[in-house]
Amino acid sequence: MKHVIALDVSKGKSTVAIYNGYKQCEFEGELYHTRVDFEHLHQRIEEIKILDGHAPEIVFEATGIYSKPVEKFLRDYGHIYCRMNPLEANQQMASMRRYKTDISDAHELAKTHFKMEREITYVQDAYYDQMRAITRYYDEIDGEIILLRSRMHAILHISFPELEQLLTPSSALFLNFVQLYPHPALLMAHSKTIIKNRLKSNTRKNLSLERAEKKAIVLLEAAENSYPAIEPTDIRCDQVRDYARRIADLLEKKDQLVKQMVEMSKGRKEYTVLRSFPGIGDTTACRLIGEMGDLRRFKNAKQLNAYVGIDIMRYQSGNTQYHDRINKRGNKKLRKILYFMICAMLMTKGKPNHFVDYYYKLKTQPQRKPHKVAIVACINKFLKVTFHLLKHDILYDYESALPAQKS
Repeated sequence: MKHVIALDVSKGKSTVAIYNGYKQCEFEGELYHTRVDFEHLHQRIEEIKILDGHAPEIVFEATGIYSKPVEKFLRDYGHIYCRMNPLEANQQMASMRRYKTDISDAHELAKTHFKMEREITYVQDAYYDQMRAITRYYDEIDGEIILLRSRMHAILHISFPELEQLLTPSSALFLNFVQLYPHPALLMAHSKTIIKNRLKSNTRKNLSLERAEKKAIVLLEAAENSYPAIEPTDIRCDQVRDYARRIADLLEKKDQLVKQMVEMSKGRKEYTVLRSFPGIGDTTACRLIGEMGDLRRFKNAKQLNAYVGIDIMRYQSGNTQYHDRINKRGNKKLRKILYFMICAMLMTKGKPNHFVDYYYKLKTQPQRKPHKVAIVACINKFLKVTFHLLKHDILYDYESALPAQKS
């Protein structure tokens, strides 16, 4: 049996316990996440490798951002390791009586490693880590935009409520117009010609002068009839300008992130396969890659389902039996992307898509499935098809997918 090095990771440091092949502790101590301490650990690993003739087994529990320096060190030095899920580690180390300390956790992790068959952690290419980081950044920006839009709506409701009815709130023109005229009095201070020219210059669409003039007349009429709850000199007018400016900047940043992900993904098998599905664009394809990562680390589609969190959880004991439902222990961000992806496919009209066909089949059979149940079933089918296509390096084709739809 090999030596086992167990680490209980915490903020800035780890507690280390080293056991030999006779299940005896040879060392216990603390490892600070510094270059010097990591080099000392590397030297000890090399000494064990010379002594045993093979590398020791390294095991630790994933602790979010705190375990990232440990993983980086192990990857840089080429050491294989086992990164454990916290829930799995807790279940394996559970006992009737447990003395909970950092050093005892390290010892328990090492002792249980002799009993358990733990798989070596699959190390992904740096591309997947970067794609995940960009995807998470994209999601943060999206959440911030939603918050800012809500705040902007609240102020516009008391400063210029008619504006959201006359201009599309999600358009670039609306954001530019709010920065110029957050109050009707500011709009009425300018002539129809000035407003018309500003409308034309602040939209990306080919707005004709005639349409711009008609829109200016409608806006001026609305401004004259508006009765705002605040004055044009109120600080909230400056506040809503700031919100509109920040939303515009964030939207531009989102576009830049998508372009960056597309540029990184060009020539990648995953990107090419995902873009071959009708209804999946650049943004969805890149975000799926960011959250799914390298699918080669999964042995089958069932493991991918469990990672997403749509595997079935069943409970039956005696006469008690609950309805089957999805586990939801997986990646909730990926589950959300997949859910809205199927919804978008249902609303898209154009090229045929057998996931949409499957949805309507579930909705029209004798026992009709509820909407969310049918969506989850479509996600399950999508993951199976995607896993198969990536494994065999082939693109999606509706005609060849029809036999799989019947099965």
